[in-house]
Amino acid sequence: MAGVADAPAWPEGLVEAYPSLAGLPDELRALAWPRQLQAMTVPAGTLLFEEHAPCQGFPLVLDGEVRVARGTPQGRSLELYRVGPGELCVVSACGLFGNAPLAAHGVAIAPTRLLLLTPAGFEQWVAHEPFRRFVFGVFADRLADLMSLAEAVAFQRLDQRLAAALLGHGPTVMTTHQALADELGTVREIVTRLLKRFERAGWVSLARERIELRDAAALRALSAGDVRPE
Repeated sequence: MAGVADAPAWPEGLVEAYPSLAGLPDELRALAWPRQLQAMTVPAGTLLFEEHAPCQGFPLVLDGEVRVARGTPQGRSLELYRVGPGELCVVSACGLFGNAPLAAHGVAIAPTRLLLLTPAGFEQWVAHEPFRRFVFGVFADRLADLMSLAEAVAFQRLDQRLAAALLGHGPTVMTTHQALADELGTVREIVTRLLKRFERAGWVSLARERIELRDAAALRALSAGDVRPE
């Protein structure tokens, strides 16, 4: 094993993205890199892990973004959350903590650079208090997000959720109807039908992979349940 004095430097960008690793003991760092960390660079659309499969490792995203969702990657699915640089994948952590199959799948939605930490490495790292606090802090945040998602799915109409999804991105939303359907856990045809209703009401203008918001106030009112398009 590499000694403390000659522990290798971290991969570029890792500590900047995950500052809690700065204090990881040198002996754990020497064990982890490069033995327990696999560097990966993948194009958009790459399936990184599958629902119901064993967890092969813990992803640490350095650049790009990973969409985590339930359902089939090629069919209907419900987005749970996204993992960007410096963020953690709760589904992967649950699989490793519980030695259980993964409860969702993960797909890179942009060119993504990441490191995959082996299950043995993850077990060693969570024994380090700053990293463990970071992991469980993310658990708390993700749980709050998932509770909000469950509430929206259970109690909000789909048109409300679609209106909310369009807001917060400026006057122009660069996306596809399929991407919105994936985010909302529905099918493209329903999203297209609702968007055309919004367009008839004068709230949006539709173009290829682009949605212009014409009346953000009306969309906000709809997302709050105050109005509905005719």
